[in-house]
Amino acid sequence: MTRRSRAIYGVGVACALLLSVGIGLFIAQVFRNVIHNRLKKEITLTEGSRVFETWKNPPPPVFMQYFFFNVSNVDDFLNGAKPMVTQVGPYTYREYRPKANVTMVENGTRVSAYNPKTFVFLREKSVGDPAVDAITTVNIPAWAVMNKVKGSFWKSSMVSIWMNSIGSTLFTTRTVDELLWGYRDPLLTRLAPSYPDVEEIFGLMYKKNGTNDGEFVYHTGEQNYMDYGRVQTWRGQSQLSFWTSDQSNSINGTDGSAFHPLLSKDERLYIFTSDLCRTIFMEFEKDVVVKGIPAYRFTPPRAVLASKEENPDNEGFCVSPNECLGTGLLKVSPCRKGAPVVASFPHFYLADQKYVDAIEGLSPQREHHQTFLDLNPTTGIPVRANKRAQINILINRISGFPKTKALNDTIFPVMFLNESVVIDDASVKRLQKLLMIETVVSNFPLLIVGLGAIMLAVLVILLVRAHKQKNEVKRIVFTKAVYAAPTTAEEDTSYTPVSDKEKEEHENGTFIGLTPKADLQS
Repeated sequence: MTRRSRAIYGVGVACALLLSVGIGLFIAQVFRNVIHNRLKKEITLTEGSRVFETWKNPPPPVFMQYFFFNVSNVDDFLNGAKPMVTQVGPYTYREYRPKANVTMVENGTRVSAYNPKTFVFLREKSVGDPAVDAITTVNIPAWAVMNKVKGSFWKSSMVSIWMNSIGSTLFTTRTVDELLWGYRDPLLTRLAPSYPDVEEIFGLMYKKNGTNDGEFVYHTGEQNYMDYGRVQTWRGQSQLSFWTSDQSNSINGTDGSAFHPLLSKDERLYIFTSDLCRTIFMEFEKDVVVKGIPAYRFTPPRAVLASKEENPDNEGFCVSPNECLGTGLLKVSPCRKGAPVVASFPHFYLADQKYVDAIEGLSPQREHHQTFLDLNPTTGIPVRANKRAQINILINRISGFPKTKALNDTIFPVMFLNESVVIDDASVKRLQKLLMIETVVSNFPLLIVGLGAIMLAVLVILLVRAHKQKNEVKRIVFTKAVYAAPTTAEEDTSYTPVSDKEKEEHENGTFIGLTPKADLQS
């Protein structure tokens, strides 16, 4: 075997080996499984893991924006007219939410923590001064008290007299600071001595600045990566008691700050939100890119707050058979001390149109009012999120209170919030590095296939050149053979005269005799 033949043979073997191994590894997803198993081990809520420190103290800045609905025709509304509101905001606060008292429990398979939140006002991101700007809105303490005593003639009559004597009306004008962080309400102050559980201070965010909403116990994800960040108990309970069915009272999913790696577009993400006292779910909507990071967008579908007729699973959220609201609303009075508070998406987005039509000045828009989560599917890390929710008060005619006699049942919007976060640049760089490693390792078999393809090209070139060289050798050999072959019969003859006459005639060109060359030599 010649050196060239051995080279061709070696290249052919290498080509076949690289292609077969590369294609085999790619089909079997060996390297992808290796890096994914590594991610499952790294993304856990355990000391020393890749994500534990950022889970305890999230680096991206979180912003909380508050928008209020200012009522401009209170008197007309109390006389039966359609209410007119104007959106005022945002009033923006920087939200700090480091986890506190983080403790490993149950032999390190669970981690407990508190989620305190602190808010700092940002004037440059706000429309005005919350200490000065006044908002006319529903008098929530008054409506809460009226709903508490309805059904009792004596209590209703007494509260009605108190309201008249202290000038407590169905609507109130307060500054943004007062509405958010609290003010001393005269009606509550009058009730407090007789009812120890009644707070004199009322505010939509009262006692929520620098405080927490109870202890959470989370799964670490070390035993099963699908359980990463999943809430096991809240305030010591694995099941709620606010609603009328076990399914509605179940605590499922994470708290919205962490999600398991290797997300699928087909899965449903469950999130337990203590603000709503329930679990909601989100589904894949579309692919997005945030600061160069690929992400899946998950959003809550209409079914989350659908009526029991539209989604029978929601029947358990009816406070009573007579208090089932329509699609897009959730009455949260069971976890708000009986106050007639109703939650929805801003401007009644995804709700029945009748709720939008009942209020002049509302305009639900997906871009501004949708709640969504953009999650990197490889790591499960949130790269962008907007949580949007609206607080409403159920207003209706209440017996014993003459001021309500002209009112129709109305879901009255008070305020909506927009809690937003976008991944910071430092986290983007770390995440991009991790994703690059994952991409390179996962696609390593393709590199092997690429080398095999290069070797195949080299093999083809060598074969073509060998074939050309072989044809060139044959041509040269044939040419030499032609010029080196024995002389023909024509070359073996000479022309000689056989007689003088012939010679003469030959000289005259009239006679030619043929004599073999051998005879001449003899």
